[in-house]
Amino acid sequence: MKLVEYCTNNTHHGTGDVVRRIESERPDVEVVEYGCLGNCGQCFLDAYVLVDGEIVEAATPEELYDKIMEKLDEADHDPFADLPLD
Repeated sequence: MKLVEYCTNNTHHGTGDVVRRIESERPDVEVVEYGCLGNCGQCFLDAYVLVDGEIVEAATPEELYDKIMEKLDEADHDPFADLPLD
């Protein structure tokens, strides 16, 4: 299960709508809402979330959605899958 965490104080950037959309589209993702994630400077400037503990930020909600989905899909990729077995 992948984890997306966001700060309620960041919802003025559209983050709440983005994570609700992801939550409805991706049953393999757990979304957790916090009152504060301790990244106040980041929270003030841009829309952002934590995906499996890493900051994902964007200037717009649409861009944030795309970046989160990319990060979630990246996590699905096995870096060793294409290596020969011998």
